[in-house]
Amino acid sequence: MSLFERYLTVWVFLCIVAGIVLGQLFPEPVQVLGTLEVANVNLPVGVLIWVMIIPMLVKVDFSALHEVKNHVRGIGVTLVINWLVKPFSMAFLGWLFIRNLFAPWLPADQIDSYIAGLILLAAAPCTAMVFVWSRLTDGDPLFTLSQVALNDAIMIVAFAPIVGLLLGISAITVPWATLITSVVLYIVIPLLLAQVWRTSLLAKGQAHFDAIMEKMGPWSISALLVTLILLFAFQGRAIIAQPLIIALLAVPILIQVLFNASLAYWLNRAVGEKHNVACPSALIGASNFFELAVAAAISLFGFESGAALATVVGVLIEVPVMLLVVKVVNRSRGWYEAGLTTKREGIPHENT
Repeated sequence: MSLFERYLTVWVFLCIVAGIVLGQLFPEPVQVLGTLEVANVNLPVGVLIWVMIIPMLVKVDFSALHEVKNHVRGIGVTLVINWLVKPFSMAFLGWLFIRNLFAPWLPADQIDSYIAGLILLAAAPCTAMVFVWSRLTDGDPLFTLSQVALNDAIMIVAFAPIVGLLLGISAITVPWATLITSVVLYIVIPLLLAQVWRTSLLAKGQAHFDAIMEKMGPWSISALLVTLILLFAFQGRAIIAQPLIIALLAVPILIQVLFNASLAYWLNRAVGEKHNVACPSALIGASNFFELAVAAAISLFGFESGAALATVVGVLIEVPVMLLVVKVVNRSRGWYEAGLTTKREGIPHENT
C-alpha cells in the first residue's frame, strides 16, 4: 500500500480538523464556494470528484470479463452480496440504528439524510481499493479484475434503481432526474473517459501504463481529501454541537462491513471456491466505492447534509476495518481450506 493508502484514516481525521477550523475562521469564502453551482452540481466538487474517480476507473479492464466463466461460483457469491444483500442490509441497519436506537442523540431533521447516505455508500461496490486488498491476501488477480469489471458494468444500470427503491422504502424522497444525473456525471462519463485514456496509455506499452498509474496514485486520494476539507468546513457547526454523530454513524457501517465480509467468505467456502478467490470476493463485498457515494450524496443532498457526512464516515473507517478483514482471512486460511471438499468418484477429498 502507498503512504496515502496506508494512512488514509489519519489524513481523513486531519481533514476533519482542518475543515472545521477553516469553516469557523473563514465562513464567508466557504459559503461562496458552496454557491458555485450549475444545474445543482457544485463546480469545485464536480472537478474534484472527476480527479478522484477517473484515475481509479482507468485501472478497470473490461477485457477481463471473459474470466467470469472461470470463476462462476465466486462471481455468483460476489453478485449476491453486492446487489442483493449489501444495499438492503444497510437500509435495515440504518432503520434500526439511525431511525430507532440512536434517534434520541441525532438531529431529527437529519435522520432521513443520514439513512440516505448509508444507502448510497452500500449501493456502490468498491473499485480501485479492491486491488490493494486482493494483493494483501494473495487473491487471484484475474478473478479480482473480472469481478471489478462486472460490478462496474452492473453499477451503470443498477445503482440508480437500487438507491431509488431503498430511499422510497425508507420514505425518503429524491428527484429521479437528480439521481440519474448523478449516475451520468459520476459513473457513465468518467468511466467512458477513463477507458479512452486507458486505451491510449496501453497503446504505448504496459510499462508506460504502469508508470503513469504509479504517478497518478496520489491524485485520487488527494482530491478526496480536499473534498473532505470543504465538506467539513460546511459541517463544522453540526459536528461541534454534536461530536457523537460520527461515532453513531460508524456503528451500522462497521456492522455492515463485518457482516458482508463474513457472509461472502462463508458462502465461498460453502460452494467450494478456492481461498484466493474467496478473499477478493469477501473484500469487495465488505468495501465500498466511497468516492462515488460522497459525490452522489453532495449532488443529491448538498454539502451540509447528513447524507454527505454519513458517506464520509465510511471513508474514515474504511482502511482500518478492511485491514482487519484482510488479517482475518489471511489467518483463517487453514480453517478455510480444511473445509473445502469436492467429490471425485463419490469420495470427498481436500481441494488443493
